[in-house]
Amino acid sequence: MGNLLGCSASGERLVSAARDGDIVEAQKLMKLNPALARYSTFAGLSSPLHVAAARGHVEILTMLLENGADVNLRNICGQTPLMEACCTGKWEAVQTLLLFRCNVSKIEHLSGRTALHFAAAGGHIRCIRLLAADLLPDSSKDEEKENTSQYYDPFALTGFINKAANGGITPLHLAALNGHSDCVHLLLDLHADAAAMTLSYASSTMAIGAGSTPLHYAACGGNLKCCQVFLARGASRSIVNCNGWLPVDVARIWGSHWLIPLLTPHSSQLVPAIPTSNYLPLPLMSILQIARVYGMHSSVAPSDDSDLCAVCLERTCTVAAEGCGHELCTRCALCLCSTSSIKAEMSSPPGSIPCPLCRNGIVSFAILPSSPVNEINPFATAYGSELCKNQFAEAPPGVTDSNYWHPRMADAISSATCHNH
Repeated sequence: MGNLLGCSASGERLVSAARDGDIVEAQKLMKLNPALARYSTFAGLSSPLHVAAARGHVEILTMLLENGADVNLRNICGQTPLMEACCTGKWEAVQTLLLFRCNVSKIEHLSGRTALHFAAAGGHIRCIRLLAADLLPDSSKDEEKENTSQYYDPFALTGFINKAANGGITPLHLAALNGHSDCVHLLLDLHADAAAMTLSYASSTMAIGAGSTPLHYAACGGNLKCCQVFLARGASRSIVNCNGWLPVDVARIWGSHWLIPLLTPHSSQLVPAIPTSNYLPLPLMSILQIARVYGMHSSVAPSDDSDLCAVCLERTCTVAAEGCGHELCTRCALCLCSTSSIKAEMSSPPGSIPCPLCRNGIVSFAILPSSPVNEINPFATAYGSELCKNQFAEAPPGVTDSNYWHPRMADAISSATCHNH
């Protein structure tokens, strides 16, 4: 594209500006030639969009996307900007790409990995949380429907979490191998398969053994907490891989001798109880979709100070926390949900986050009926009320509480609490 436009030199300058986070230079180049946003020659392997995503330069990333850059553009290795951001753990760039409706299910050509594989391998738990929260119905299908839940695929999240790359490697295998216990914990609570095996014919897994489970990979990685989480979630110590190795054999081979007492079959060593993950993305799902549909529109100069967001004291309130009713601007609510890591025992229900004003648990956000964003799309009130149920409302007959307080995550994590002990 860039060569056809005759903009190679300017394109390389834009790549450099994206790499350095030089927004002034980037704006100047874009003003001279707006088509540079779509520059995609690979003399430097990646486009400006990939570079900005990998470095986490959100302002430049946003400018490129607003000027027509393809959010799912691939670089010379077949990676999308989302993969680059997840690889480096730039969660703010991931958040921005999700708001521009990137495709989280794209796979890299060389390894068959998704963005989730890259986030799990690097231990970037905020990126994992954002990717999981993206598994919502396509709003374009629901614009004329009152009940958006009828389009929700309850198996979409589970299928995405357990997507296997080349050799049968799942994100859970990679998180376990690299000792990222928090990521292992979250993935298991999102119904990652602890019994998933790598392929028996995969040459790339021979160092640990083909046909290995995530517990084999955790044993190779040598992280005690990872192994404890797996065992607490029901993983078996007695499964052998294609080499005939138990997880304890892998621990011996790779010198992780401190794991032997825990991984020995019929071990009497006590496995601690593992509570629900601190990073379940309950309220993030609703606020991400609100921001995606209506944007970050909010007045920065409200006529009444009482309309100011109590967190930033700059923008007008546009959303309300279901339950307590406290109001925030969309940007602050999105940041709060993306970064919170409240302890599970302090969160009720599991996966909620504390309101910054009253500390009550928030499981979802709803658009304010009087919000300026409603002028953009009159569908706001109907969508918000359907997306964000009040967890304190009385459940209909025959519906359990765990499936009622947040219907969109019911199929994904409703049994997480039951599996804790």
